[in-house]
Amino acid sequence: MPHWNDRAPIYQQLADQLAAGLLDGDPAEGAAMPSVRALAGIHMLNPLTVNRALQALGDEGLLETRRGLGLYVVSGARERLRATERRRFLETEWPRLRERLHRLGIGPEQLDWEERA
Repeated sequence: MPHWNDRAPIYQQLADQLAAGLLDGDPAEGAAMPSVRALAGIHMLNPLTVNRALQALGDEGLLETRRGLGLYVVSGARERLRATERRRFLETEWPRLRERLHRLGIGPEQLDWEERA
């Protein structure tokens, strides 16, 4: 179960978690999103909070409403989200991370990019 923090509204934190799932292909493009009620139960949140998170993803063009059927992941959502997240990382997170690495005296030769089992 996720732990919510005070750094961002809960609906935004949920939207970010759902977006991370979309980046991982869960659910796949063209597939239905879980219902508001199901997500509210899973995350133990008010359905209005869940609805706001889903609306935020819809506003970003990642989800579409199919009348009478629910919300579905749009085609191209994963690549659109990946491009947005890459840009955000390179513009905001990477400069801070690079500065911290420099401050700590960590060079490229000390970084291991490969995940170890």
